[in-house]
Amino acid sequence: MPKQTVRLGRSSRGPTDGARDMALDIVSYGRRGPGGKLRFGADQIAQIQRTVGRTPEVMVKVSGGGRDAGGVDAHLRYIGRHGKLPMETDEGLTLQGRGAAKEIVTDWQLDLCRSQYKPKPVEGQKDMRAKLAHNIVLSMPAGTPAEKVLTAARVFARENFALQYRYAMVLHIDQPHPHVHLVVKCEHEFEPGKRLYIRKDTLRQWREQFTALMREQGVAANATPRQVRGQIRRPHRDAIHHRLRALRVFGQLTSSEQAKRRPPKTSTFMRAKLDSVLQVLRSGRGALDAGGAAMQCTRQEVAADWRATADALRRQGEGDLAARVDRFVARMPVVQTDAQRMVERWKEQARIRVLERPKIRPPGQQVR
Repeated sequence: MPKQTVRLGRSSRGPTDGARDMALDIVSYGRRGPGGKLRFGADQIAQIQRTVGRTPEVMVKVSGGGRDAGGVDAHLRYIGRHGKLPMETDEGLTLQGRGAAKEIVTDWQLDLCRSQYKPKPVEGQKDMRAKLAHNIVLSMPAGTPAEKVLTAARVFARENFALQYRYAMVLHIDQPHPHVHLVVKCEHEFEPGKRLYIRKDTLRQWREQFTALMREQGVAANATPRQVRGQIRRPHRDAIHHRLRALRVFGQLTSSEQAKRRPPKTSTFMRAKLDSVLQVLRSGRGALDAGGAAMQCTRQEVAADWRATADALRRQGEGDLAARVDRFVARMPVVQTDAQRMVERWKEQARIRVLERPKIRPPGQQVR
């Protein structure tokens, strides 16, 4: 029976004919039942169970890429922690040491790639040079066995790039969530002019593939769009994420420990964003809910999709799962823009500072 992609959700014709861009994509090998009513197959029901049960979500993202041989070399040295961590290559070799990154760059013959000799843009202009390599991150939540993440990453890389695009990978366990950095050369090895392009649909397919590979390792894993899970906030870019993480870690240190360390630099992006939010509060001009209407509309569509899913499950006799879907929707967080969230956090911090401020007694008042 041919493979069919079903999108659960509403459309102008009703909640069951399934054509929503923001819907929950579930792969179905079945068809509609009598009367055109949607029926879920076992794979679809398992997907719904994982999502409403909040099974750990995998992450597959592109974190940038080098546009010249020097940039690729610098990133390889970074993920290899300047020779401290072993790097695995597409040829099955394990390289380690300060010269490992240079060896990979030389082996890939990046100096023969035409695009790397295009001039760099002047400061302030966007770099339009083609990438020589993509930097990809495959990550799992904290508590996942690191070796299983690496095993799944090996299979993922082999199935997608082997004998086509050169690659190297490194496992990182210095953070709670184990993750693999995968560097892939963009130019095809045997077809001149053919390049690796990564689009949104590519990332979605890779995420589903990596999820299946993790489950083959016996690890509970899921892959659903963040909007479907009720998650509103987009993840920060890597540079901002690392800067904020460093600030959080520094803030958790005692005063004596902080005195012995150099404070991390603040995020200029987040600082500018907070300044603009505070300016709106002081002046009363502008809006803190810009984009909030679109976000709320998305949430309403997602909630309607889930309600249609629950109705279809009840018709199939899956009442318990339908009830779990209802509870899942009811517990979705309130829709907030980043600006609204920053204002609430700033007000809370201001309230705490006032409570912690030492009280000043009037002159002549004695302490009892």
